Amino acid sequence: MSDPDPSTIPRVGVVILTQGTRPAELRAAIDSVLAQHDVDADIVVVGNGWDPAEADLPASVTSLALPENLGIPAGRNAGVPEVTGEWLFFLDDDASLPSPRFLADAVAKIRADPTIGMIQPRVVDPTGVTTPRRWIPRIRKGDPSRPSTMMTAWEGAVLLPRAVFDRTGGWGAPYWYAHEGIELAWRVWDTGRRAWYAGDLEAAHPVIQPTRHDDFYRLTARNRVWLARRNLPVALIPLYTGSWLLIQLLRFARSGKGRAAWFAGWREGWRVDPGGRRAMRWRTVLRMAAAGRPPIV
Repeated sequence: MSDPDPSTIPRVGVVILTQGTRPAELRAAIDSVLAQHDVDADIVVVGNGWDPAEADLPASVTSLALPENLGIPAGRNAGVPEVTGEWLFFLDDDASLPSPRFLADAVAKIRADPTIGMIQPRVVDPTGVTTPRRWIPRIRKGDPSRPSTMMTAWEGAVLLPRAVFDRTGGWGAPYWYAHEGIELAWRVWDTGRRAWYAGDLEAAHPVIQPTRHDDFYRLTARNRVWLARRNLPVALIPLYTGSWLLIQLLRFARSGKGRAAWFAGWREGWRVDPGGRRAMRWRTVLRMAAAGRPPIV
């Protein structure tokens, strides 16, 4: 087999976000990107309140130290200007790429179908733990390996053309944590493209309960309201927030865990200005509805 034409090899800017608390996992993430075939990967490790210079990074990997923890979405955004390439790939420090062709295959999918503007792969725990249903970004979960459009996204391994990312405005910095992947997927749809779940591609990530974050319940509730206020046409805001309030009340009927924090976050979502409002077009609402999930639930 002949070597690929260098002019067709995609250059991928890779942003790996870390707080420096998982050195072994961080090195595995970096090594899995360095092992990629048929791509030119430009990697930056962003230390969110930590200086990656303290780690023994490979010579080809650059680092960016943020003096304080800016939160997950803002930390990812900070890494984007530090890398070059027409493609952007965001990888969590505890995720990795089992296949050395992951990036080349993901880029090839978008090149073959330019209606796709964002890809999330299937997520698999490397120890064999069953994939949580929440990581399959569709209502009818079915076979996790089945590709489909998606209206939400698991943020730990995401590929986009840089031009599409720029048009979305990037990750929603105010969120800090939770629901920034939903917003990015919605805004990709609003560019006229589709967000795509590539169930035939695989990323590795351990199954960890989201409640490990101290503010999980508060931020989940607050950001659900902010998601609507930042992105939806005014007429849909009460429908979206009302449907999720009903869903949460049903969940609390089974278990009251986190109830006080959740309602504190819900109130905060209405009291505090989330900034960055960019209401999606009604054309986008109709496209998402035609694809199986209008932005109501």
